Amino acid sequence: MKLKPAFGSLITALAIIIFTSCSVSKEARSMKRHINGNWVLETITAEGITGVVKTRIFNEEDLGCFIGSEWNFISNNSMGTYTLVDKSKSCTQLKRFIRWSIYEPEGAAKEFQFKRLDDQKNAMDNGDGYRLTVIETNNNTLKLRSDVVFDGKSGALIYNFVKK
Repeated sequence: MKLKPAFGSLITALAIIIFTSCSVSKEARSMKRHINGNWVLETITAEGITGVVKTRIFNEEDLGCFIGSEWNFISNNSMGTYTLVDKSKSCTQLKRFIRWSIYEPEGAAKEFQFKRLDDQKNAMDNGDGYRLTVIETNNNTLKLRSDVVFDGKSGALIYNFVKK
């Protein structure tokens, strides 16, 4: 069976549209390359929130337990882990698998998104995940922002990572 030229062109155009709509931008690919590797969450600072901030983050532990945590990001398969290592704050030590990517909302800053996975690498939290705005990323630093409401007031948590 011979295809008519117009039909063949239509199929080719549809294939190109589908391919380009599913791909990530060059900037997002560059971000993933910068993020790839081993990191330490050095500090978490609060903006627009006064006083002592004590809150549970990522449906896991108190934010203080994440300071000093070790994160590993593998860009070629979008997998990774974070490990809570601080024994001094009565934190539960654990290693959690994650699946991560760069989300590109139209007309807004890029976002780092991840889902927590169990030991069998199945999504936790009913498949819900977390999105943090990318403030800065380069070969040595990664800075992410999460907007929060704390005691009825809007603010943000800033996550400052350094490359190991």
